[in-house]
Amino acid sequence: MKTLVIGANGQIGRQFCSLAAEAGFPVRAMIRDQAQAAYFESLGVETVLGDLEGEFAHAFEGCDQVIFTAGSGPHTGPDKTLMVDLHGAWRAMALADEFELGRYIMVSALRAERPLAAPEKLRPYMAAKHAADELLRHARTSHVILKPGRLTDEEPTGKVTTDPEEVDHNMVSRGNVARALLALSENHALRDREYLLLDGVQPVSTVFA
Repeated sequence: MKTLVIGANGQIGRQFCSLAAEAGFPVRAMIRDQAQAAYFESLGVETVLGDLEGEFAHAFEGCDQVIFTAGSGPHTGPDKTLMVDLHGAWRAMALADEFELGRYIMVSALRAERPLAAPEKLRPYMAAKHAADELLRHARTSHVILKPGRLTDEEPTGKVTTDPEEVDHNMVSRGNVARALLALSENHALRDREYLLLDGVQPVSTVFA
């Protein structure tokens, strides 16, 4: 069985697919444009065309879990945030229920439950993430919600923490998020869980053992 990766062509999604390919973990990358396929083909990763603002039900066929790491991006307006981060995430939940998938792994955001406390430009994004998380908690499909802190492009260390009290910062590298997603994906025993995620000192493999 395969894990469907929605948002595969994003910065976290591409790193996750690369790690999965190295580990021999079967994934299917959902992409919006055939021109994006070359990167995944070079990894030996299967691709499927699908659009969160269009049709993508076919992408779920033959998969047993889904990772939602899609995002509208920092350069789009609240309209795209609504359609991708909230409505797209909700449609994926409905399809996960319909196809009876084992799990839905959501990449959310640290403090998403407090959108009004975020900087003004980030409030629509945080509100969308908060609403999507709440919908997922009530879906039939089992879930894991991963809430990374402020994302960086620092070299991944493979070491993280799920306890903000252990560190004096709120950052996590995208590479470490990708590693956490792989560990979560491989451990099917983790269901209906939520984790904060920051760069830390514990190996990812032990944090999500």
